[in-house]
Amino acid sequence: MATFAILILAYLLSQFFRAFLAVIAPELARDVGLDPGDLGLVSGAFFVTFALAQIPIGIALDRIGPRITVAVLMLSAVAGSLLFAVAERPWQPIAGMGLIGIGCAPVYMASLYIIGRTKSAAGFATWSSLIVAVGSLGNLFAATPFASLVAAYGWRAGMATVGALTVASALSVLIVVRDPPPLTTSGPRGNPFAMGEVLGIRQLWPILPIALTAYPILAATRGLWIGPYFSEVHGLGPVDRGNAVMAMVIAMIAGAVVYGPLDRVLGTRKWVIVGGTVATVAALAALALRPGLGVVAAALLFGVMGGFGMTYGVVMAHARAFLPEHALGRGLSVMNTCMIGGAGVLQPISGAYVGALAAEGMAPAEIYAALFGGFGLLLAASLGIYLFAKDARPGA
Repeated sequence: MATFAILILAYLLSQFFRAFLAVIAPELARDVGLDPGDLGLVSGAFFVTFALAQIPIGIALDRIGPRITVAVLMLSAVAGSLLFAVAERPWQPIAGMGLIGIGCAPVYMASLYIIGRTKSAAGFATWSSLIVAVGSLGNLFAATPFASLVAAYGWRAGMATVGALTVASALSVLIVVRDPPPLTTSGPRGNPFAMGEVLGIRQLWPILPIALTAYPILAATRGLWIGPYFSEVHGLGPVDRGNAVMAMVIAMIAGAVVYGPLDRVLGTRKWVIVGGTVATVAALAALALRPGLGVVAAALLFGVMGGFGMTYGVVMAHARAFLPEHALGRGLSVMNTCMIGGAGVLQPISGAYVGALAAEGMAPAEIYAALFGGFGLLLAASLGIYLFAKDARPGA
């Protein structure tokens, strides 16, 4: 349990790094000279490098093990935090977030790898969702607590503080985490560096579009656009923005907790994901149709999106059911690459889109109506493909 506790603490930081930008985006843009497109690049840099690191990390997990992989790469997040804290030019927060993305990339994957090797297949969704739920407290810290720290000492001091915490987390991983026992030599082993075997598993194909869109849309909304939305549409300052974001954060944590055992309760993984995705699409549609809703109503809709949209762990469990043991690290990395890579692609694109609409003179409410409407259509299209996926029962 000590291994999981330390990895969950590291995952708290990973979740924080995905979300803190929404709170400080207006101040960061003012101080460093960023436009909406630049903000999309800053946020997207985390997810792009995170995604690009997934395949090498999957190989490292299969070959080296979680402890060294996580402890060494987390030092990149330390460097990125410090670069972000001293940023004076637009390229510096972009580069800093890229380094942070590399440092955070192995944390959740290492947890899933250990779960997959040491826990039953039936409990995979519960354990993976539990880690997401507890780790999502990092989103909580990235809301009002971080906003309060920034209001008191500035965003630069806030980032330096987080960098110091990341150093402590990396050392804890190195000292406490224990790798699972090596695989026995019986059964197929495969080439640990070959990805074709994973990509050739046809049961994964209909799952990939939902992986490429469901979490990325949630990450883009929570990690980037919810803050500017409340700032530009409702005129909220940093602490008030943090408070408004809290509804989505708390809902995401609750959603991850509920989703954990839900596949076993209902006897299906596919239809749990379908139900949550339909509700998420509905919330996006409501925000698109009524972007000028009051603060409370808008916060509740973001809460619906956050709670029902937290299908991350169940999607990973659905894919896990079709992965052979000897390719577990690579297979989970492919899925995580889709989820995080999708976020890395979506955020700069959405930033450019918002910037283009603003350049045309559209009002903020109209801009965000178009943004959330586009997110809803993209997610609905992915859901249509996912309906063809083969279900995986909890015992699979």
